[in-house]
Amino acid sequence: MQAHQWTWGINQWVEYLRDKELPVLPGTAARLAALRDGGEAARENLSARDLVDIVYGDPYLALKLLRRAEERRTRQLGHDTTTPLAAVLQTGYDELQALVANSKVSVGLLPGCHACEQRAVLAAVLARAWATRRVDVLPDEVAMAALLAEIGELLLWHCAPEMTDKEVAIYQWNERYWALQQRTSEMDFTFRQLTMALAQSWGLPTLIVALIKGVDSPRANLARLGHEAAKAVIGEATTPELLALLQEVGALLPAVDLLAIAEPLPLADEPRAALQAAIAAVKAAASGEQPAQGGDQA
Repeated sequence: MQAHQWTWGINQWVEYLRDKELPVLPGTAARLAALRDGGEAARENLSARDLVDIVYGDPYLALKLLRRAEERRTRQLGHDTTTPLAAVLQTGYDELQALVANSKVSVGLLPGCHACEQRAVLAAVLARAWATRRVDVLPDEVAMAALLAEIGELLLWHCAPEMTDKEVAIYQWNERYWALQQRTSEMDFTFRQLTMALAQSWGLPTLIVALIKGVDSPRANLARLGHEAAKAVIGEATTPELLALLQEVGALLPAVDLLAIAEPLPLADEPRAALQAAIAAVKAAASGEQPAQGGDQA
């Protein structure tokens, strides 16, 4: 990173980042290489959904495919591509293999970048699970938005790691110690604003941009809550914090039990039991009953 880049505004960063070559995650490269080495037998046993699962595990690959599909749509005047499945079907297996084989692998990065990658992947998993429970017409659209919601920060981790690391530390300080002293950001834009500006500069589908932006709709709110829940789980949030998030999701899924909403969260046994006990207490309070004792009875 050059010294003068510390003073750049959002427009300069968008111009700098918009044409940068995207990497893929090491796991993506390894899985595609294993499929290639497996020959025709591996290919015959492969379904489109198997490829979609690979895309869901890699926000960089998802963006690559979406941008490529949109470029083709513009030339062919076709429909927007808004799901990983549609992007995979448009790309095809051979082209996907070539795309990944010709991409750099995301390695040697700061811990904050890996945490951001993990949040993006988990956010997509949670958003899709909750959209499915809501009987959404296309849960994959909600998941795609959640997967790409942090792409601005991810690109900055690759191109300006020192600045991004410093900014994340400021965010974390302000979240934890806001009552003591607020630290001032050295950037005049947020990571979310950068994501939105990049999405618009790439010409991503209007629906996906709206879901990332968080327009006031149940689908956009589920994408947002998927991201917030992923951040909470990876950051080892307290039981009350997780419960509050689940209740916010529950307001969008009134017919779904809180325990079912909590089920997709990748929690260890002890925090899951504590969360189940808290949910049981909420149910008991609502019904006027005494809560069951112990998380295993929730």
